[in-house]
Amino acid sequence: MEVQSGKRGEVKRMTEYYFEIAFPEKQILEEIADKRFYRLDVSMTYRLCMQHSERESIDWLKINTAIIKRWSKSALTYIKEYAHSGKCFSENQ
Repeated sequence: MEVQSGKRGEVKRMTEYYFEIAFPEKQILEEIADKRFYRLDVSMTYRLCMQHSERESIDWLKINTAIIKRWSKSALTYIKEYAHSGKCFSENQ
């Protein structure tokens, strides 16, 4: 995102962004069910769900059960670790 300042031709870039997934629980469950998505992809969405303004209303048991059903308990641990630590968005994974 670029913002024009008061000086002619000067452009400043904003480095911080904020966005939310409209329907976080629906989104992550669709990603878990879709074989094109990997654990790392799901860990990114998991992190966004954790930061969602309505995270208390998300059915985490349903999400965690879906992850275990698709992959395993160790995959759930991996996804949670990457989501909680922020490694999911790191360039050096």
